[in-house]
Amino acid sequence: MVTGDVVARKLYCRLGVIIPRKLTDPDNKEHAIGAIMDDGTTYIEQEAFNHLQISPEYLEQEKLHQIEEIRRRASLFLGAGEHDLNGKSVILVDDGAATGATIIVAARSIRKHFRPKRLIIALPVAPKDTVRLLKKEADLVEVVTSPSSYFYGVGKYYQDFKPVEDEQVKSVLQNR
Repeated sequence: MVTGDVVARKLYCRLGVIIPRKLTDPDNKEHAIGAIMDDGTTYIEQEAFNHLQISPEYLEQEKLHQIEEIRRRASLFLGAGEHDLNGKSVILVDDGAATGATIIVAARSIRKHFRPKRLIIALPVAPKDTVRLLKKEADLVEVVTSPSSYFYGVGKYYQDFKPVEDEQVKSVLQNR
């Protein structure tokens, strides 16, 4: 949200909210095995899912839990992301992408519900493999810093990488 606000201000364009949630490994909540949107659009990283031998029951519970959280957040930011994106250039911004799961599911959901003129993904940082995946989902992918070999996570590229709290999101939206 904070990164999107900076981009929207620089480009003098509207700021909307889309809320994807990562689906997590049952043993490591920081590790994404995929992502989901409240409309049910889902992306699963099949290799990670198979390697970790995650049960279908766990996956269904995790999907329901994350959809509930998306809806809770959407109710707080009601109306913040409700724009007609048909025929418009859409820039999907995040603070970075490690696996790309949340960006992929957000892009797919946008294309499912709208016909944007162009769908652009903009990120400060992402590893090369993730950028390759994202290029399949958008008309253009722009990454400020693309690590050459090793990627240790988005947070390593920030001095302060604390989670954005609901109140901070509301404040950004109110000041637009």
